[in-house]
Amino acid sequence: MIRFEGCDTVDFFYGQESLTAIQWTLRAIVAFFFLFFMVKIMGLRSISQLRLLDFAMAILIGNIIAHPLSDERLGFKGSLVSMSVLVGLYLICLYLMGKFIPFREFVAPPPITLVKNGEINLKNLKKARISVDDVLSEMRKQSIVDVKKVALALWEPDGEISFFLSPEHQPVTKSDLNITSQPFSYPTTIIKEGKINYEALSNSPYNEETLKNNIKTIYNVEINEILLATLDQNNQLQIFLK
Repeated sequence: MIRFEGCDTVDFFYGQESLTAIQWTLRAIVAFFFLFFMVKIMGLRSISQLRLLDFAMAILIGNIIAHPLSDERLGFKGSLVSMSVLVGLYLICLYLMGKFIPFREFVAPPPITLVKNGEINLKNLKKARISVDDVLSEMRKQSIVDVKKVALALWEPDGEISFFLSPEHQPVTKSDLNITSQPFSYPTTIIKEGKINYEALSNSPYNEETLKNNIKTIYNVEINEILLATLDQNNQLQIFLK
């Protein structure tokens, strides 16, 4: 039981005939942080593209946590215990998927071939329970207009369709033309929303003073006026103002 100064005993955890605004608020706060904690335990995979196991977990947890938030007669204890058990089962399933290939293929079946060498596999379309229109729709999203150009199309376990074009229809790259290209480099964020990233700054040729002087001299702005500032592989500074 939880007591608040100036209030009667607030027992929001158990089912009651009615709840006060404070009790509803406490239920929502507990549910929010408990669900956040559960998702952290489950990992980022649970909030990426949903596979069968992830989808089932999302539906179950959503229903379990929603009931005590909408019905005052339901206690909280059963929901929290049920969620904890489900997350435990989820983690066990992930462990078994990593250890046993047959179990992995049962929970997350291998991709289904929908198109091969420009030919649509009608039998596999029925197996995946999708139509030709679904395939054509996904092709349009990938800017593919002709099925004959598709070397392979796979129905992935997360519901996405992967397309691979025939070599003669693939875009020409610099490597095909024997053109030398620069190594890939991702810009380093030095300033974000008016605040200096000191960890990134320590790995750059700048210190705080030289960075501020450089920005003031070239762009005539202060640090707090900058929305984003990045450094490329040649240590060239690029800024975006608020």
